[in-house]
Amino acid sequence: MLEFAATVLVTFLLIFDPIGLLPLFVALTHHQRKERRRIATRSIAVAAVTLVVVALVGHLVLRLLGIGLPAFRIAGGLLLLLLSIDMVFARHSGIRSTTAAETEEAEDSTDVAIFPLAIPLVAGPGAMTSIILLMGRVDGDFILQAIVVAVMLFVLGLCLVVFLFAIPLMEQLGVTGINVVGRVFGIVLAALAVQYVIDGMTDVLASLPRR
Repeated sequence: MLEFAATVLVTFLLIFDPIGLLPLFVALTHHQRKERRRIATRSIAVAAVTLVVVALVGHLVLRLLGIGLPAFRIAGGLLLLLLSIDMVFARHSGIRSTTAAETEEAEDSTDVAIFPLAIPLVAGPGAMTSIILLMGRVDGDFILQAIVVAVMLFVLGLCLVVFLFAIPLMEQLGVTGINVVGRVFGIVLAALAVQYVIDGMTDVLASLPRR
C-alpha cells in the first residue's frame, strides 16, 4: 500500500509540476498582484473539485462510451508522452499551457482563477488522464482509490503553497532553475508514459483469442 501511495505521489508530482506552473501563474496574475492569494486559493479549489469529479465518474464515462481501459492506457500514455516532450524541451504547447487565443481571452478576463488557471493549467488533460488511469488500475478497491484521491489533494495543496510563495520562489530559482526541474520531471514522465503504453498493449494482446 505504501509503495502504491509513493507511485501515485510521484505520478502526480510529475503531472502537476508545481514548479513549472510558477511562471504561468505569475504571468497570468501580473495585473492582479494584490489578488494573487485569493486567485491561488480559488484556482486550486476549482481544480480539486473538477479532478475529484473526474476520479469518481471518469471510469463510468469510459464504460458508457464503450472505451476499454487498455485503449485508454495507450491513448493516455501517448498524451503524457507529448506532455513530457514539452517539459524536456521547456516549451509551452496547448497540452501544458494556454494557446494564444486562450491567453488573449484570459488577459481580458477579470478573474483568471477558473480559466485558465484551474482549467486547463492545473486540472488539464494530463491530470485528468492520470487520475482516470490510476483509479481504473485499482478499480473495486475503495481503500486504494481513496489513497489516489487523497494523494492528489495533497499534491494540489503543494501547488497552492507554491502559488502563495510564487514571487520568492521565482527569485530564488530563476527561469533556468525552473526549466532544469521541468526537464528532469519530463524525463521521468516520459518513462511513465511509455510504461502506460506497454501496459495497455500487453492487456490488448492478452485479450486476443489464441489459435
